Amino acid sequence: MPFIVLYDANALYPNAQRDLLIRIAREGLVQAKWTDQILDEMVRSRARSHPDVPQEKLDRLRNLMNDAVADCLVSGYEDLIDALKLPDTGDRHVLAAAIRAGAQVIVTANLKHFPPDYLAQFGIEAKSPDDFVLDQIGINAATVAACVQQIADSRRRPPQASGEVLAELERSGLLRSAAALRGGQSAAGQLDKDG
Repeated sequence: MPFIVLYDANALYPNAQRDLLIRIAREGLVQAKWTDQILDEMVRSRARSHPDVPQEKLDRLRNLMNDAVADCLVSGYEDLIDALKLPDTGDRHVLAAAIRAGAQVIVTANLKHFPPDYLAQFGIEAKSPDDFVLDQIGINAATVAACVQQIADSRRRPPQASGEVLAELERSGLLRSAAALRGGQSAAGQLDKDG
């Protein structure tokens, strides 16, 4: 049975972080899930903070994300929303989708919106993106390091080294994960020499 995680919109917002989370799923470490509503929220946030980005580019991002991870979209969760009690009612759809998907973890930057005691009754835990990635490093550091290297290799304009990707991950809040990957570079042998 796969380990199922639901990515919240705020976890999918930063570019390098989103890319890493998707690559972790593509490598089979987890089965990543999200909803159209989560993607709507992420796209709206990106449009607000980057008004110069055309809507077509945001639509393309959404399509690429959905195509990148098999069976990622959760549906049929709407009937659960009203019965859920969270500090921020706007996050009930996230928990409802996690319940419907059978997720064990919600990856979110808004941990205070997902009280551990309440989530426990559903067998779900909320984790920050940094804690989630650290868990994946603990499970398979070489695969996560390879994901970072893949991100660096995919960057062409301008080209980037893995160290630049790690710095971007740090800026997005993955401080401990980036440090762990930097510390394991020589041991894992996965990241380029100038990382």
